[in-house]
Amino acid sequence: MTMGTRVYLARLAGLPVFDPNGDRVGRVRDAVVRLRTTNRPPQIVGLVAEMALRRRIFLPVGRITSMDSEAVVLASGALNLRRFEKRPNELLALEDLLDRRVTVVPEQEGGEENDAVVVDIGMDLNRNTEWMVTRVAVRAHTGRLARRGHIYQVEYNRVRGLVGPTDTQGTSNLIALLEQMRPADMANALQDLPDARRNEVAAALDDRRLADVLEELPEHDQVEILIQLDRERAADVLERMDPDDAADLLAELPKTEQIVLLDLMEPEEAAPVRQLMSYRPGTAGSVMTSEPVILTPDATVAEALARIREPELSPVVAAQVFVARAPSDTPTGKYLGMVHFQRLLREPPSTIVGGLVDSGIEPLRPHLTLHEITRRMATYDLVAMPVVDGTHRLLGAVTVDDVLDHSLPRDWRDRDADAHEDEDLEP
Repeated sequence: MTMGTRVYLARLAGLPVFDPNGDRVGRVRDAVVRLRTTNRPPQIVGLVAEMALRRRIFLPVGRITSMDSEAVVLASGALNLRRFEKRPNELLALEDLLDRRVTVVPEQEGGEENDAVVVDIGMDLNRNTEWMVTRVAVRAHTGRLARRGHIYQVEYNRVRGLVGPTDTQGTSNLIALLEQMRPADMANALQDLPDARRNEVAAALDDRRLADVLEELPEHDQVEILIQLDRERAADVLERMDPDDAADLLAELPKTEQIVLLDLMEPEEAAPVRQLMSYRPGTAGSVMTSEPVILTPDATVAEALARIREPELSPVVAAQVFVARAPSDTPTGKYLGMVHFQRLLREPPSTIVGGLVDSGIEPLRPHLTLHEITRRMATYDLVAMPVVDGTHRLLGAVTVDDVLDHSLPRDWRDRDADAHEDEDLEP
């Protein structure tokens, strides 16, 4: 192997995996630790890589020709694409061992034992070309939230409790790794965790990050995580979700719980959610976002471009601006039309958007079905369409991701719903 004889596993997380031709296979998500029946250190038998469509597969360590701080490279040969499943005698280094509370035994007899938290696992290549857990990086546990202990390394045989019960496992270091992922990838990683661990990690995220991740999870996982939070925290998280996603999540809860959480939300945040929940499921009103980019007709192209550059906007929402008379919050004044971002890019910054609107496409009405919405969007090659009421006020916009979310099977985000079939790929 063209690699060093010691590798730290947390540093591999997120690295790209390439085949011998330089084509990207996926990204490293974890390492598989096989426990021994003797007192020998655990063995690292392979990596877990995430491929397209969120499929996680096992990469035997013998197939790896190189792993460094930049990438992991595989040897040639068929790659087994069966979805990874952990065996009874196996642990995942980052999922199961990171953040463990352990006891560090002193090197010399009579020394003092120290409490610590695991921050990384080091593996070394032995003379039999086996990768063994030999080092553990830990942070001294001071018991004080305001003062973090120093980080140091110890030999594996000086650590007690590393592979014991999981009730002494924290979340901070795992979250630090997950924070590097996109919300969809983090949601996928959470689905791999045991339910209790998943709920614990999710609860430790800040409100904004948790809201983003909830939007990417299957509905049953969303509900399970939300109900584990106290109601005030749950309401705060719902406020930070897109109104349409918050409405969909609340719709999965009992009516009494819906009322309580909506009452705990700030009135201005709860209002659009209540409105979306009032529409019949499967209609434009129930799937639309009530917060598209809306400008008055006297706004300039420069102002419009500044709005769609806002980083929190999704690509489909930022693909166009909707022009309406004041007020600009939904429901707006009279809807006038839309301007696509490509048109904005072709015009001088001082141009008034009221003179650029495309008013030739009939807006959607709240009662229209998903079938009709899909037909119209396909006809005009649009990624978003306006929704107006009977007096032509803009209520929101249906985006292509809204349509996909509600057209696919309800369990499309659920990894457990995928077929577990063997496939082979020649890298």
